[in-house]
Amino acid sequence: MSALMPTGPRWVAVRQHRRALWVPAAAIAVSFPALVALRLLANRPTGAFPRSWQSLERSVMDLASTGMLLLPLLAGAFVAGPMVAREWESGTHRLALTQSTSPRAWLASKVVVAAAVWAVAAALFIGIYRFGWSRVADTYGFSWADRGPYEATGPVLVAYGLLAIALGAVVGQLLRRTVPAMAVTGLVTGLVMLVMGHLRWSLVPVRTVATPFTAYPDQQVPSDAFLRDSGFTTGSGGRLPGWICFERSGNAGICPADLDIVGRYADFHPHAHYWWTQLVEGSIVLVLAATAGYAAFRILRGRYA
Repeated sequence: MSALMPTGPRWVAVRQHRRALWVPAAAIAVSFPALVALRLLANRPTGAFPRSWQSLERSVMDLASTGMLLLPLLAGAFVAGPMVAREWESGTHRLALTQSTSPRAWLASKVVVAAAVWAVAAALFIGIYRFGWSRVADTYGFSWADRGPYEATGPVLVAYGLLAIALGAVVGQLLRRTVPAMAVTGLVTGLVMLVMGHLRWSLVPVRTVATPFTAYPDQQVPSDAFLRDSGFTTGSGGRLPGWICFERSGNAGICPADLDIVGRYADFHPHAHYWWTQLVEGSIVLVLAATAGYAAFRILRGRYA
């Protein structure tokens, strides 16, 4: 058991930020019983206002989706501000470096402690979110492919947190001011998440269903699939949007001959692509995190070379 206890600079980092490190533990301790209680209330017999509790349950999960997206930003902001920039701002890092602690060990202790706490806390938050999400997964806005549930139910959330921590170590050293470092780290992390969210469904090839014009490919797409695109195919192999016939003729079922439409198509991601997309996206984010971590130690080395 003693082997799991932090020692040296890591013990100092834990001791120094022990109050903040208790925050995720408290959030976990409160959120799971709250979801259990909400589920029990929503399952009450008819006549005991179950629909009101079900509506509340959905609202809570909607807030939880947003909260899960913010968690990596908060982790990165904490590392950038209180853990790194504040020590440069107040000059307390000099005291640590006079205690037989190398600059590399000083920064590594903060990054390792933050990353370890984040990995454990994020895994528990994902498990708790999945418990609540299972009740609303088949409803609008809570599909496995929607922004929020997608990040909150898979390992990609852990990868984003690790990236945010590495970015915090870089930005905290560069700015050396607590509030600006927190703001910039949160902004950069949010931008990366936004860009990756826009690109993620291009990381894995879609599956396509093609049918004659008289058939509808949507009917052949699995009910739990994520439909990406649909429309018409031409005799030359080109594609036209699904609204083109209605725009030209006023009737979606009648297409002018000059369009040369011969069939229909639908592009979709089956549910099986969820884990492939998580794997590819998570790997990209971890590479970015490793790059940012390397940059953080290079910056530190340059200042103490």
